[in-house]
Amino acid sequence: MRSSVTLKGQAYITGAYEHPARKAPDKSCALLHAEVAAGALRDAGLDRRDVDGYFCAGDAPGLGPLSLCDYLGLRVRHVDSTDTGGSAPLLHVAHAAQAIAAGKCRVALITLAGVPRSQPGVHAYGVRSSANAPEAEFEQPYGLTNPAAYALAARRHMHEFGTTAEQLAWIKVSASHHARHNPNAMLRNLVTVEEVLASPLVADPLRKLDCCVVSDGGGALVVVAPEVMRELRRPAVRVRGAGEAPKGILGGEVDLTYTGAAWSGRAAFEEAGVKPADIDYASIYDSFTITVLLQLEDLGFCAKGHGGRFAAGGNLIAGQGRLPVNTDGGGLCNNHPSNRGGITKAIEAVRQLRGEAHPAVQVKDCRLALASGIGGNLATRHGAATLILERE
Repeated sequence: MRSSVTLKGQAYITGAYEHPARKAPDKSCALLHAEVAAGALRDAGLDRRDVDGYFCAGDAPGLGPLSLCDYLGLRVRHVDSTDTGGSAPLLHVAHAAQAIAAGKCRVALITLAGVPRSQPGVHAYGVRSSANAPEAEFEQPYGLTNPAAYALAARRHMHEFGTTAEQLAWIKVSASHHARHNPNAMLRNLVTVEEVLASPLVADPLRKLDCCVVSDGGGALVVVAPEVMRELRRPAVRVRGAGEAPKGILGGEVDLTYTGAAWSGRAAFEEAGVKPADIDYASIYDSFTITVLLQLEDLGFCAKGHGGRFAAGGNLIAGQGRLPVNTDGGGLCNNHPSNRGGITKAIEAVRQLRGEAHPAVQVKDCRLALASGIGGNLATRHGAATLILERE
């Protein structure tokens, strides 16, 4: 039996902050967590003494919430360290809303940070070893890399539906159109389809410009109860619906043409009581161009197999296309802190709903936004998370 509990009206995102650094060799991971936490609380008009719930994932150093609550000087009554890779911060928003609705906390702080660009030897997914994972003996000896795994998904989609490299390239082109307006973006130059196709091959059919950036930095969000929101002088961004779903190889039923967003998106839309056609803006996880294409289909923005056609021709460009996507430049051009891009997806959605995005990419009268995350590996196992956010 499904629960009748809904997140609608139970919690609000009132603070959002993205660290401006893309390379921070002089900062530790813990210090970056502290700086983004301070930025989000400042944006919300709150103080660390107001925080009574803290959320982080595997990018947090040490013992996660135990180490960081101590380091940040937080005295909280609720913690959550659910880890689904890059999608974890979006799950944390939903879990924070649930905790607030249950009376476990009133002010929840979510942080993500890392230094994989300055310290590439430090594993971006924390110190947890995967050597004893149940799948390790069946996969690790064969050396499957992340780019190769995502390339498998891309090649399968091409085989099944006739998707082309040119259509994938349009996703990068769209991101570059947005990134040129973001002074903090790593890659601000406008690129063409031809330039994407001419970039070095990484794993067939994915090329260098099909892959996200590697950056230091991070971000933070503050989620609060309605009574706290009423006391603050910030635009109200309501958590209207959420969904989460892990996807594995299902005992050998391997289908690389869809992601867990097919489940998490359906749950989020059902809870929010809206349809894909109602969404004004979408932040869609873009570790690779194929990641975006699959989610466009799985979230219902187009039919299965039509993602390439939907993304082509600038249809994802703000002010030009049907669905503005990743107006900060996304992971493909702007920022992918700690190799986990979920936090920036929520942050840009909040900017759009507040009307605080760059004027060149601000969606007019943006009322409903979606943020979608994928963490892990498309070809093996990953976690999907979807948020529906609303300007009140």
